[in-house]
Amino acid sequence: MAQHTSTVVWQRDQAAFTDHRYSRRHVWQFDGGAEVSASSSPHVVPLPYSDPAGVDPEEAFVASLSSCHMLWFLDIAARAGWVVESYRDEAVGIMARNDQGQQAMTRVTLRPAVQFAGAQPSLQQLQDLHHHAHTSCFIANSVRTKVLCEPILATEPQP
Repeated sequence: MAQHTSTVVWQRDQAAFTDHRYSRRHVWQFDGGAEVSASSSPHVVPLPYSDPAGVDPEEAFVASLSSCHMLWFLDIAARAGWVVESYRDEAVGIMARNDQGQQAMTRVTLRPAVQFAGAQPSLQQLQDLHHHAHTSCFIANSVRTKVLCEPILATEPQP
């Protein structure tokens, strides 16, 4: 069993608190030493109490699903003999009311554009690679949110 850790750090910095007029800016610290500036989403908590420059939990959720899928895709493609030149996913998460009427991330759509070097997989082979990556992804297997994948076979270099 692997253990993964993160530390979330927030300080009130003498702001009022019980009136909800405090900053939601905070820092995420990860076990490898990375630090990320974070905040609530301005869609959830209005400015100036949110920091739009910080990563919000909803964005991190979408990025986590996208990153996990990509890492599995790269591994599965390499084992199958495909050479991936580039991978770019412009993933989108939707927050709406779920079946219980609660606000939730109800859908995440992955749109990976993959460019291959040399031999090109067929569309069916590409879809099979993404399906295998999706069923292998630890994060997708850990959430109730419907996670969709809409792969794109990129023929031009990605920016």
